[in-house]
This record gives sequence, structure tokens and C-alpha cells, in this order.
Amino acid sequence: MSLAHGRPYLAIPGPSVMPDRVLSAMHRAAPNIYAQGMIDLTAGLVADLKRVAGTAHHCAIYIANGHGAWEAALANVLARGDRVLVLATGRFGHGWGEMAARLGAEREILDFGLRAPVDLDRVAAALAADTAHRIRAVMVCQVDTATSVKNDVAALRRVLDAVGHPALLMVDCIACLGCDAFEMDAWGVDVMVTGSQKGLMTPPGLGFVFFNDRADAARDRAEWATAYWDWRPRVRASELWQFFDGTAPTHHLFGLRAALDMIAEEGLEAVHARHARLARAVWAAIQAWGQGGPMEMNVADPAHRSHAVTAVRIGAPHGEALRAWVEANAGVTLGIGLGMAPPGSPEAGGFFRIGHMGHVNAHMVLGALGAIEAGMGALGVPFGRGGLEAAARVVAGA
Repeated sequence: MSLAHGRPYLAIPGPSVMPDRVLSAMHRAAPNIYAQGMIDLTAGLVADLKRVAGTAHHCAIYIANGHGAWEAALANVLARGDRVLVLATGRFGHGWGEMAARLGAEREILDFGLRAPVDLDRVAAALAADTAHRIRAVMVCQVDTATSVKNDVAALRRVLDAVGHPALLMVDCIACLGCDAFEMDAWGVDVMVTGSQKGLMTPPGLGFVFFNDRADAARDRAEWATAYWDWRPRVRASELWQFFDGTAPTHHLFGLRAALDMIAEEGLEAVHARHARLARAVWAAIQAWGQGGPMEMNVADPAHRSHAVTAVRIGAPHGEALRAWVEANAGVTLGIGLGMAPPGSPEAGGFFRIGHMGHVNAHMVLGALGAIEAGMGALGVPFGRGGLEAAARVVAGA
């Protein structure tokens, strides 16, 4: 007998739960892609995406996942031999840097480990040492999905300005756009990338690259902006196919329209506040459980934690055992501990992640936390008492 029957809950950090409203919007016959209505729909999506990103500049849409958005961003601003400064706080920071290197850029990595944000003093020193200004771009994840570390993007811009370095500031917001606050223009970001499948509540398949005029000027010397990755035709489109360099992903656009409408109706500030409250509920439960057992937050300082995803340390083999138990017995799927230990090592099974992004509310989070507590009890994992009560108090506003 299993208690997992019924609607499952995918509590992983992407793809996130797809709202019924989004799925219903996609459940229709194929449209006429030559009709003016589809052009107007896409133009409206671009305007609303820019509002979520906090920019008055440009947004290019690609039929791609986040890795495609990574490559598109790099292809439009770099040439062979350009140096990039990669600020890594987890697997995905390294991954974006690896992509730059495979394209032909020279990669300089500042690795801040798996549990701490970017050290601004180290960044300032690296930029100050580059007196020839060979570094063309500084690349960072606002939130690394693997570790749940959140970086201070606005502070990075202040470092660049204080040093007087002309490098572009390029930010990966794939994990967190629409969950953690982000202000592209106010924070001085030149390029930002994200995807459809997390805070934007739309199935995987759309990648977005936001860029300002300073970044577009770098396009003049970029060497890898192929016909497909070139962002200029997409932002100057007058026909639907020009937005996508081919047939439009029509049903993703319908779903995205519904998702952006939901964000607008709730209000972006309220969306951010909801994510913040639910994240604090998760943290409260983990802190209480950790008082009597091996569970702990991957990121100690709440100021450096994402409101979209929480990485948890519990020790091997508890992480993998707990993930398996809650999925089989409670219908809740937790995220794997991605990049937290070498694959196959004894430590690899000691982590999991909880996604609390996008279409998520109090009963979903409290239900997932209840399943985790039940799983620890069933598996004999020691834990402190009062986790659910602590989470409930946060939800209640106490």
C-alpha cells in the first residue's frame, strides 16, 4: 500500500509545477502563424518579459533551454581569445564558463565553493589586476540552482564601477527570475539569461536573453553570432518567424501568455513576497529538524539563500533514501543533490534540494515538508522536533 496515489507534487527546482491555466492555454489547435494576432501576441510577451526583468532594453526569445540561452548570450558578445571572468558558486556557474571556453574564449575562474556567495574583494582584486582590460565579460549566476547560493548582483556592478573596468556584467537568472527580486537596469546588468520552466511557470523549451545597448555594441565584433543565435533580427522582428528564425513555438507562447498574466494579476512585488515567505517556512523547518539530527542548510546565512530553491545537507545515504521514500510513499519528488559531491562517491547520496518556485503556495510547501518529516521518521533518520510547527508559524506571519 502506498499513500502516493493522487496528484503528484514535483518539488524539484525546475521544471516547476505548471499551472492548470497555463496547460489549458496550450491545449488548442495550431494557429495560423501568418496572422497578425500571433505577431501581436509575441510583441506583447516581449513587453511583459521586460517588465519582469526590470529592463527597458532588449529581449530575444530562442527555442532553447537555459543552455541555449547561455550560448546565445556568449555568441553575441565574444570573439575568439576574449577573456571572461567566471564567478562560480556552484555547478551551473562552472557550466556557463565551460561553454565560453568551448566556444574559444579564455576563461579565468574565481571559485567560491558550494556554500558561500561571491567574495567582492576577490573580484575587485582580479579586475584591478587586469590593467589591459582583457576581460570582456564578468559572468555570474544570481542563484546557482545546484547550491541555492544567491549573489548580490547590484554589488558586483558597484565593484566594476569602482575599479573602472569596462567588462560586461552577464547574469544567469535561470533559477530565480520571477522568484527572487531582480532589476536589470537599476542594477547595471548588461546581459541576463533565463528560461521558461521555473519562475515563469511554462514548460521547458524557451530561452530568453535580455541585453542593453552596451552589450549590443559588442555584437559588432562578436564572432559566433550565427544566423540562429544572432539576437539583432529577433529584436527587430516585423514578422512572426523573425522573432524565432523559423516556425514559432506557438503553444509555448500561449502558455507563457497565461503565465505572465498570472504574474501581472498577482503583482510582481506580491509574487516576490510570496516566494520569500514560503522560502522562510522551508528554512524554519530545516533549522528545527537540524537541532536533533544531521540535516542542515547548505547556505548558512539567510541573506545569501535563494527564495526559489533550497539545497539541503543530510549526509549519505540519507539524502537519496529520503528522496526515494517520499516519492514512493507520499507522491512528492525532491531534487537531487546536483554537483555537491563527485558522482559515485560515498558523499553523493547526502544531499537533496527543495524547489519552491513559480506556481507554489502554502499547502504545497507544508505538504512537502510533512512528507519529508514522515520520511525521516520512517527511515529512522534522527531529527529535531517542531519543524512543521515552525514552518506553519512563518506561513501564519508569526
